[in-house]
Amino acid sequence: MKTFIYFFLAAIAEISGCFSFWAWQRMGKSAWWTLPGTLSLLLFAWLLTLVESNIAGRAYAVYGGIYICSSLLWSWIVEKSIPDKWDISGALVCLLGAAMILMAPRS
Repeated sequence: MKTFIYFFLAAIAEISGCFSFWAWQRMGKSAWWTLPGTLSLLLFAWLLTLVESNIAGRAYAVYGGIYICSSLLWSWIVEKSIPDKWDISGALVCLLGAAMILMAPRS
């Protein structure tokens, strides 16, 4: 459960950090938006180091599935864009793949 929480918090930190740059470049917000965005991206990187994994690439692969779902939640909650059936179906496929990577029996 801790692993999922770290992944989810990392996703929120990454999405909000990247969104701050999006807001600056694409929405005409002040360049000052990038300061908390940069801090958020640093938080994202730190949070991923808390995940229980001996292999960084595997942790990042699992994170990808969580990131995709979190991005759709972000677009729904923050940007008021309701995910359609294709968004939801694609996210479920990604979560299934992430779960397979995370929970596969390994020696």
